[in-house]
Amino acid sequence: MIRLIRDRSTDIKRTRLLTFHFDGQPVQAHEGETVAVALLRAGQLTTRTAPNDQAPRGLFCCMGLCQECVVVIDGRVTEACRRIVTDGLVVEPTNGAP
Repeated sequence: MIRLIRDRSTDIKRTRLLTFHFDGQPVQAHEGETVAVALLRAGQLTTRTAPNDQAPRGLFCCMGLCQECVVVIDGRVTEACRRIVTDGLVVEPTNGAP
């Protein structure tokens, strides 16, 4: 038998909203979220393209080990899953860069 419980998702207390830009487009994130989580919530599944065949790449391990989610922030290549969003942050995909 299935026990039904009430939906408690509205009980979640969210932090304030911030805005950052990914590939020139504004993305909203909650304070304390990583870039990867904010992009995923916004429906952005691709964070870069592969250097050899330009295939789309995105989140895989979500803990900084695989480097599949690397992006460019402040001129440095970094994992999107390890960087916390700040208001006004500018994030670019690596697009084929190694």
